[in-house]
Amino acid sequence: MSSGDITQAKRLVIKVGSALLVDEATGRLNETWLATLTEDIARMVARGQEIIVVSSGAIALGRHALKLPRGELRLEESQAAAASGQITLANIWAGALGKHELAAAQVLLTPGDTEQRRRYLNARATLTTLIKFNAIPIINENDTVATSEIRYGDNDRLAARVAVMIGADCLVLLSTVDGFYSADPGEDPTARRFDIIDIVTPQLEDMAADTGSDLSRGGMKTKLEAAHMALESGCRMVIAPGDTSAPLQAIEAGGPCTWFHTPHSPVTARKAWISGSLAPLGVLEIDEGALRALGAGKSLLPAGVKSVTGIFDRGDAVRVVTGQNQEVARGLCAWSSADAAQIAGCKSNEIKAILGYGGREEMIHRDDLVLKKQGKP
Repeated sequence: MSSGDITQAKRLVIKVGSALLVDEATGRLNETWLATLTEDIARMVARGQEIIVVSSGAIALGRHALKLPRGELRLEESQAAAASGQITLANIWAGALGKHELAAAQVLLTPGDTEQRRRYLNARATLTTLIKFNAIPIINENDTVATSEIRYGDNDRLAARVAVMIGADCLVLLSTVDGFYSADPGEDPTARRFDIIDIVTPQLEDMAADTGSDLSRGGMKTKLEAAHMALESGCRMVIAPGDTSAPLQAIEAGGPCTWFHTPHSPVTARKAWISGSLAPLGVLEIDEGALRALGAGKSLLPAGVKSVTGIFDRGDAVRVVTGQNQEVARGLCAWSSADAAQIAGCKSNEIKAILGYGGREEMIHRDDLVLKKQGKP
């Protein structure tokens, strides 16, 4: 896939800021603009692309509904506005997408949902399941409970975290500017837009200026931070103008924007992380049948596991070895060591009867598995 082509991306995260969705002067929804955006999304879904939306706007909509004054809100006022606005925001997206026979699903996240392993796995499972059923997840930070000490701080960073979590190959930040500039174009007429950025350097970070509006906490600094996270995970990123009709179609047509390149793909970046960055906490010994299945690109099923050693939790890295203790793979186990030991050697359809509850059919899914090559995992 070309770094500047979103038509070939399989899974995209699209971030929509408050200033695009809500009119700053009146606090009302920009309905005409949203209609063109959802038309874009429907077209992309029709050609087989998977879309996740990270949408701001709950506080902006809620403060209008609660008739709160303009300007900075106290924490409890922001939380109250979010509580009110989240209902409106969810209904807005459900209605707009429903016109294209697309289901919307609200997902509220806090930092722990993308940083604590068990919650991370649960959140990822929810999102991938929604995608499987052709729903459009509408994600926002759970501002009703988040405080300044436990928040993402803006939806640029949240969008990047989500893109990393679900293995997206393209992150689209729709902004009130048409890309990354050498200086604030509103203050410096000589500022130039970068069309392509291959690496985020300290010099670029020095150029970044906070261009956030009253309704948006984000700025260019946070967009660069989002780029850092996305690129390291193999996800391309684009900053593009959102305040135009059909903004995604405009990107497809080659409109002004800034693309951030990465030489990696989400799969290769994830595999490298599993094989080289995580210390294995346990060992799964497998039989010959499982070894052949892994060589054919299949997942590791409980039936092929002969023994489990070590103490680990769901989502932790483990070594996969043969009976001669030869390491053949590493991966993220879908079960804790206690549960894995109980279901080892059993068929997947027997898991619920053994443990008393169901779960993943695989011991290690092939997407979470790295085969050992040339003496290295």
